[in-house]
Amino acid sequence: MAQTSVVHARIDPSTKKATERILESLGMSPTEAIRLFYRQIAMRGEFPLELRVPNATTAAALSKADAGEEVEHFSNPKELFDSWEK
Repeated sequence: MAQTSVVHARIDPSTKKATERILESLGMSPTEAIRLFYRQIAMRGEFPLELRVPNATTAAALSKADAGEEVEHFSNPKELFDSWEK
């Protein structure tokens, strides 16, 4: 199918950079990702992802994690599993 339409989007630079790093690790270009996203919408007839607003507890935990607060770090899975026993 000939590619005859153009989609333009403005995205903040940090989001663009982070996203393109992930896409590159998957061997996918931004254009391929957008095409895939659009195809999924067309095939499903709906938005292909579940979007939800987090409840207050989850939102607070996410905000703390974004700020680096109350975040635990583990060197390996065993350390993580051992922390569950405490």
